[in-house]
Amino acid sequence: MIERYSLPEMSAIWQEEFKFQTMLAIEILALEAYAARKVVPSEAVKRIKQKARFNLSQIKKIEEKTQHDVVAFVANVSQYIGKDAQYLHLGLTSSDILDTTLGAQLKSASKILIKDLEGLLKALAKKARFYKNTVCIGRTHGVHAEPTTFGLKLALWYDETRRNLERLKRAEEEVSRGKLSGAVGTYSNIEPYVEDYVCRKLGLKPVNIATQIIQRDIHAQYLSTLAVIGASLEKFATEIRHLQKTEVLEAEEPFGKGQKGSSAMPHKRNPVICERVCGLARLLRANAHAALENVCLWHERDISHSSVERVIFPDSTLALDYMLHKFIQVVEGMKVYPENMRHNLDKTRGLIFSQRVLIALMNKGLARPRAYDLVQKAAMQTWKGEGSFKENLLSTGSSKYLNVRELDKIFDLDYYLRNVGKIFHKVGL
Repeated sequence: MIERYSLPEMSAIWQEEFKFQTMLAIEILALEAYAARKVVPSEAVKRIKQKARFNLSQIKKIEEKTQHDVVAFVANVSQYIGKDAQYLHLGLTSSDILDTTLGAQLKSASKILIKDLEGLLKALAKKARFYKNTVCIGRTHGVHAEPTTFGLKLALWYDETRRNLERLKRAEEEVSRGKLSGAVGTYSNIEPYVEDYVCRKLGLKPVNIATQIIQRDIHAQYLSTLAVIGASLEKFATEIRHLQKTEVLEAEEPFGKGQKGSSAMPHKRNPVICERVCGLARLLRANAHAALENVCLWHERDISHSSVERVIFPDSTLALDYMLHKFIQVVEGMKVYPENMRHNLDKTRGLIFSQRVLIALMNKGLARPRAYDLVQKAAMQTWKGEGSFKENLLSTGSSKYLNVRELDKIFDLDYYLRNVGKIFHKVGL
């Protein structure tokens, strides 16, 4: 069962209080812009700023009748303002307020996610450096391939997370947009200076052109970026899930004091956090797909995207915030078993050195097909359990070209680690 987990910062962004406070700020900022151009009396704006407020329960009651949230909001605020309410929402359409509010919400959400990614980078960097030279088997197709290090696995995650951080920063810049250009985006009843003023005050950029709404390719890109980040976390978590298998047990996620793995089997230590991360990554991809469906709207606007967005933006940002928090805990508290890594390295009785043997035979003058056949013949014997790889090489035609001393040199793990430092330098660790 998912434990109770509070994400107050991210959750607050998607509460109605935050939404309506932002909407009210936009309305007042628009009036300030008008007042600067003497379109609205400055004294009226001062009075509005003193009186303007809203009541959530009253908005909901009005909305029951109007079936329109912005109309209900404006009506409720107007009740507090009184006569000066004639200036409220001047020249604006609902989406001017809603889309600009959404831009502010996504900008705030992005700041939190960026901080989360920076925290994950820090945790990965620390672990990667610690296990830089901890040798383990590299697997391709799930089968033992050649030696690598656990530090290199983590350095790979670090590098990918850094790319994801840059992706998110670019996506934040793109999605932090506002729009106050009227019913079909032509500024028919409002001037561009109002849009410029409001967006500047909110730390947003006005879109170059809009219809009644900001175009949804921007939002689809944003949620696709969150889905990519989720996919990376899923990849990292899947690796830990594999390494935690009983027959592998090279690493496992933290298991707290008093934690239970199963209601039936007291011995169980399951990778439940990593499994949870993998499951939520599916949600992020599904929401990104929904965002892509929202790009195509009728003419200058329809409302088919609106109901979807009330779900996918809060869900995706909250889910990714949660995933990053939990995976940082996994990385920081991860248990690593170098002795099991070494044991697993030896499971194939030397087969992991086959490529070095192949190259050595070719360096002796053998054609690649002939050298490959000799190495493969010895390897297949070892796969069948008929002796070690080195023994089988010596008992086949390979012994004509490579002696025991040469084979001992080939079967040296240090050879595989000689460029680890260079890779870490490239990654920036």
